[in-house]
Amino acid sequence: MMNQFFKRMAVAGVLSVAMLLSAVSAVAADFKVGFVSTDRIFQEADAAKTAQTKLEAEFSKRQKKIEQLGEAVQESSKKLERDAPTLSEAQRIQRQRDLVQMDQDFQRERREFQEDLALRKNEELQKVLEMANKVIKAVAKAENYDLILQEAVYMNPKHDITARVLRDLNAAK
Repeated sequence: MMNQFFKRMAVAGVLSVAMLLSAVSAVAADFKVGFVSTDRIFQEADAAKTAQTKLEAEFSKRQKKIEQLGEAVQESSKKLERDAPTLSEAQRIQRQRDLVQMDQDFQRERREFQEDLALRKNEELQKVLEMANKVIKAVAKAENYDLILQEAVYMNPKHDITARVLRDLNAAK
């Protein structure tokens, strides 16, 4: 009697699992997933390329100034090394101080430049990402996607809709 009870329970359990699996597979068949590579958007979208050109124009003069300041520091350092044997102790110390001050100014300018450039780059890329997200949402609605991911450790290439998003994003000018 107990043996029949366990057999019935086992059959009921197997049937329950079978029904659950069929229900899950039916839902999974209707579930549509897509993937968009944010890196590709930032590299290939016309808006991203325009932003990069804009940043280069905006920061090019400042970058040249910093490069010139770096070259001046190097030249002053070489000159100090060359002239050191002929300088008095006081002159040598004063030129070393001037060189240290010049190098500190160079380092500060370079650090501020890098911070400002990074901030502006983030601002511009955020604008591109906002435009891309609008296009992604439009594609998702038009093609009945349930989920679109922008970051993933692994994604089967058949789910990659980046090319479609790029096409629509570049056309949306």
